[in-house]
Amino acid sequence: MNEARTPPKIVSAFVRTRVKIPIHVRTSKLKFEAEMVTFSGLCDIGEHLAIVFEPLSKSPHVRVHSECLTGDVFGSERCDCGEQLDEAITMLGKLGGILLYLRQEGRGIGLYNKLDAYHLQISQGLDTFAANQAINFPEDMRNFRVAAEMLQALGISEITLVTNNPDKVSQLKRNGIRIKSVLPTGVFVNNTNQSYLRTKINKHHHTINLGEDSQ
Repeated sequence: MNEARTPPKIVSAFVRTRVKIPIHVRTSKLKFEAEMVTFSGLCDIGEHLAIVFEPLSKSPHVRVHSECLTGDVFGSERCDCGEQLDEAITMLGKLGGILLYLRQEGRGIGLYNKLDAYHLQISQGLDTFAANQAINFPEDMRNFRVAAEMLQALGISEITLVTNNPDKVSQLKRNGIRIKSVLPTGVFVNNTNQSYLRTKINKHHHTINLGEDSQ
């Protein structure tokens, strides 16, 4: 007689550590009390962080931000990442919400490879996506399933998503997160990143309004 087999246990993500840390916005004197949350059991090995600002509503504002050392820390003008991060901290600090900080440097290719791609952009005039392909990577390697897992581990199933990237919307929905509404981020354009922003609009349909320059 065959014994009934127990189905394999599916290990889901769960919260590892919560710690309260006062943080401030680089570009202002604003300070907020935030809770940094780490996780175990995520679908990849990245040390991703959730930064939680109270109070949380039923459908909290959520910003999914991919790490960009050059922009977030050093203020690079080749992108708008640092400005988007400052905007998100300010918004969520005032309204409440969750910043998911994903360790996906260079759209998932890593810091050194991103700088190799930067070199090709400068020396050969390639756009950000073509440069990734020129060094044998996909245009965008990011998997936002991990963001959905982090939210689910926090007990969040419905959100107001702050993004210009339609791929984040579709990936989160596919992985079980309900999107109540989508709010765009600000537009942070300078003389260096205009081409970068226009490429995101033209190739991946980001909802960035550059006015007449985007026509």
